[in-house]
Amino acid sequence: MNEINAYAHCDGPCGIYDPASARITGEAVLSMTKKMLELNCPDTSNSQAMASYLNTMSRYASVKEEQATECKRELLVLWTDYFKPEHLEKYPDLHNIFWNAAKACSSCKVEVSIDHANELMDMIKKIHEIFWETKGREVPWITAG
Repeated sequence: MNEINAYAHCDGPCGIYDPASARITGEAVLSMTKKMLELNCPDTSNSQAMASYLNTMSRYASVKEEQATECKRELLVLWTDYFKPEHLEKYPDLHNIFWNAAKACSSCKVEVSIDHANELMDMIKKIHEIFWETKGREVPWITAG
């Protein structure tokens, strides 16, 4: 029997991996965190203003939650599908970096912390740098925000 090996970030054999998806979702988490912290609570006796405030806050929180979940998914795909044992030899802290990045995604979901959102972005940047080193390419870290 001939053995066929396929390498991909999903069930399809496209072989396309890129930490940009994690960066974009991480940036969304950071943006929503900033927006939540900048939103001013109105006079609680003004029901129209409170309704608007609560609607906006809940939308920001929902997007932050969704994007943190998606960021974790994107990171886990890279960690479990792209990186191989030979990468661990060169980057022995790789598992720890990814584990901490995944934990940061969880922290960003349950908290409204600019520190945790920035830490998440720092970890994604480190993963970006390692990823492109494994490809033998220099790809600059550029954020949309």
